[in-house]
Amino acid sequence: MTGLDEKEVVESQRILELLFAYMPKIAAERKMDSLLVLMADLGRSIVMADRCSLWLVDEDSGELWTKVAHGVSELRIPYNAGFVGYSVRTGEPLLIKDAYQDPRFDRRSDEKTHYRTTSVLTVPLMDSAGGVMGVYQAINKQGENELGETGVFSIQDLERLSLTAVYSAKTVESAMLNMELEATQREIIHILGEVSEYRSQETGDHIQRVAEISCMLAKFLELPENEVERIRLATPMHDLGKVGIPDAILNKPGRFTDDEYTIMKTHSEIGYNMLHNSKRKLLRFAAEIARSHHERWDGRGYPKGLAGEEIPLAGRICSIADVLDALSSPRCYKQPWPEEKVKDEFLKQRGGQFQPELVDVLMEHWDEIYSHYRR
Repeated sequence: MTGLDEKEVVESQRILELLFAYMPKIAAERKMDSLLVLMADLGRSIVMADRCSLWLVDEDSGELWTKVAHGVSELRIPYNAGFVGYSVRTGEPLLIKDAYQDPRFDRRSDEKTHYRTTSVLTVPLMDSAGGVMGVYQAINKQGENELGETGVFSIQDLERLSLTAVYSAKTVESAMLNMELEATQREIIHILGEVSEYRSQETGDHIQRVAEISCMLAKFLELPENEVERIRLATPMHDLGKVGIPDAILNKPGRFTDDEYTIMKTHSEIGYNMLHNSKRKLLRFAAEIARSHHERWDGRGYPKGLAGEEIPLAGRICSIADVLDALSSPRCYKQPWPEEKVKDEFLKQRGGQFQPELVDVLMEHWDEIYSHYRR
């Protein structure tokens, strides 16, 4: 066996080991950010590039974007820009020895990142319908290629990156579909939340503010990032049960009679019953918030009369956000309260209606949270 043959065997073994190490992780990954990290690292290792990234097509904005590129943050470029844009438009790979000698090169990424691109590989990533959904791009070959050229990608490098793209395409397409489904679920949740506000002659701004304030409180409590996001997404559904309350009660400008108040209080159970049988964990989480956000720390709330930590934490957080917005905003039955009166009410209800520690967090970050009502 010649020295060249031995070198090829060693290189083939290296490629196989990389594929066996990365492909199970890529196939199992559904979170786009993590998936792009894995794919960028694999591509860079396969062709021994200085940088490697996966550009995805954003149909809505008409742009190409990469969430992960080694050493830089998210980048966005026009759909038809540069080598990546060329591969998107034509479906053709590119093997470039000197980027600055090619008129298709878009220098804006270099200018933004203060980087110097020389050699480039681009490989289209094809979806199941045969369309281009993204482009693998490797930049600046490290060391020598098979022909002994330094800093230049070879045909073999192009073939290897193409093989990597084929292996990874299905997983990327699945992740993109999952992103679309999650975005659709978020939009549906927000729309359903707005339904209750439109029925009560209020605006969707209320549910947006409740979601934002709940999210801020959760962050200030230093809850895990995924829990903060769940709270942000689920709290817009807190008053969904209002769809089951008669208009005459829901929009009454004066005080409720005892019977009317009894009917009004059923909205928390109605919302829970609409959501808790869902197969979606997020909607079941929203069901708990809908049922618990009118409970009180002292046990005098409704519908279950729960007290203290019997009340789900998300419900306790939503309760503060909901009351803050109700007091600080105009309603059909009242004008907004002055800021100091709102603040005093929360201090008064510390340990009564609201968990003391949550009121303390609200007070500590009052200016930042209340800025929603000073705009």
